[in-house]
Amino acid sequence: MDSIVDALNNAYKEFVVAAARVLEAKEFSGGQKTAGTDADLENFKQKWELFRVACDQAEEFVESVKQRIGSECLVDEATGSVAGKSGAATTALPPISAVRLEQMSKAVRWLVIELQHGGTAGSSAHAHPSVPFDARFSEDNAQ
Repeated sequence: MDSIVDALNNAYKEFVVAAARVLEAKEFSGGQKTAGTDADLENFKQKWELFRVACDQAEEFVESVKQRIGSECLVDEATGSVAGKSGAATTALPPISAVRLEQMSKAVRWLVIELQHGGTAGSSAHAHPSVPFDARFSEDNAQ
C-alpha cells in the first residue's frame, strides 16, 4: 500500500511541477507559442497521463481492499465467527457453513454475469456445466 501511495504522491508532485513550468514558460514568452512552451506543454500532458494512471491504480487497490474486507465480514457474519466478539450484533438467523456461503456467492456471481450479458437467469444452469449452487438444496434436507 505504501508503494501505491508513494507512486500517487510522486506523480502528483511531478504533475504540479509540470503545470508550473507551463505557466512560467507562457509568462516568459509573453503568451507566444514557442518551442519551449510546446515542449513544456508536451511534458505537462505526459505528467497528466502518468498522474491519471497512478490515480486509477490507487482506485483499483482501494476497491480490491473494500471487496476483500466486505467478503471477510460477510463470511464472519454468516458463519457466526463474530458472535463471540464484543459489540457484534446478534441475528435471529442461524449461521451457515463457509462452504455453503461460497456456493451461494458463486451462484450470485454467475447470475450477475449472465444478466450483464443479456441472458436470462434460468438459462445460466445450462450455460455453465458446473453449477456451483442449487437453490433447492438446503442444509436441513442434507441431514
